[in-house]
Amino acid sequence: MQSQIVTFLIKCPDQKGLVAKFTSFFYEEGFNIVSCQQYVNAIADRYYMRIRLDAEDANISKKDLEDKFLILANELNCTWSVHYEKEKQNVAIMVSHTSHCLYDLLERHREGKIDCNISLIISNHNKLKPIADMFGVPYYHLPITKETKKEQEGQVKDLLTEHNVDLIVMARYMQILSEDFINTYPQKIINIHHSFLPAFQGANPYQRAYERGVKLIGATAHYATVDLDEGPIIEQDVERITHESTPKTLKGIGADIERLVLARAVKSHLQHQIIVSDNRAIVFPESGE
Repeated sequence: MQSQIVTFLIKCPDQKGLVAKFTSFFYEEGFNIVSCQQYVNAIADRYYMRIRLDAEDANISKKDLEDKFLILANELNCTWSVHYEKEKQNVAIMVSHTSHCLYDLLERHREGKIDCNISLIISNHNKLKPIADMFGVPYYHLPITKETKKEQEGQVKDLLTEHNVDLIVMARYMQILSEDFINTYPQKIINIHHSFLPAFQGANPYQRAYERGVKLIGATAHYATVDLDEGPIIEQDVERITHESTPKTLKGIGADIERLVLARAVKSHLQHQIIVSDNRAIVFPESGE
């Protein structure tokens, strides 16, 4: 195996000796443990581990490593995944009219703050193509209507397959994805939306938040599921506001929070910091990435 960082994400029923069994396994295969993060959910009696390994001295192929670990995982009733640093992920960004999240992700990628390949941008409008051209990312304009929704999503799937996409980021893509589409990419679609207390859905949420005199606004990034905006939450943030804020200033503050929250969520996914358990996302903090 090439010298690289290998990350295992593991979840299983909590039981004695788990740390010893996992760490001994990797030691015996020649890996050096770079970091080991754990969490036990005492309510659900579940154990979660994120372990990062240096493969420099490991004389084992990927296939043999996975086959051997599968034996141990079956003994412990584990669900697990393994990720190799050399295998950079391909990302597709889906957008509509709004540019702030798209521009922020592209800028962070150009500066090396998000480690991936941004392979393509897909939009149901042509408005944001100049931003894609600015960053040299292919832009696909696929209009959609109620009558053409199934056909358009088929075109999107074809593009995602063609570009071997690993992660889909809905950077303010203002369309509801079909159940079939979402189920094709489980835990591979990240969405961002505003978070108000109380909640305001539909058009002009900032106007209605202003009219109600809200004191907190924020944003939530989550994995997309068939239950609209109810998927596992990856990242959230809020900011206090006052009665002096106008709908315009609220919208500006909200856009800033959305940028930050979406970027954090995407980075956590790309760095394999997330384990989904039921409808909860266990997000381990960065550990020297």
